[in-house]
Amino acid sequence: MKVEGDIKDRGRIKWTAMMLPEHLADLRDWHAEDEHTERPELTEWDLAAIQEEIEIANKRKCETLIKTWRDNRIIENQGIIEAIDLHNKAILLADPFGDFRISIEHIISVQCIN
Repeated sequence: MKVEGDIKDRGRIKWTAMMLPEHLADLRDWHAEDEHTERPELTEWDLAAIQEEIEIANKRKCETLIKTWRDNRIIENQGIIEAIDLHNKAILLADPFGDFRISIEHIISVQCIN
């Protein structure tokens, strides 16, 4: 508590009593909207570069960084491409925590790390 002259300022404490549950819910929603990103528009050149990087990473079996866009967020996945499933349009990526599938439709960037 700070004392400024004759006024005792309680800082943030004075505002918490004024917050209704509806206000808190709206504030949480507002903060969640800040994390949303629009899906990047990929050109034919970008798609060709992504395809080439996937093929190189698959042949070399090198560590790969794959960025995907899902649920209005960009997610980074790192691992080794084990297989490419053309029938299901997915990539099998192995990382230290296990194997998982990444849909080719969600990929926005691929980069070989080493």
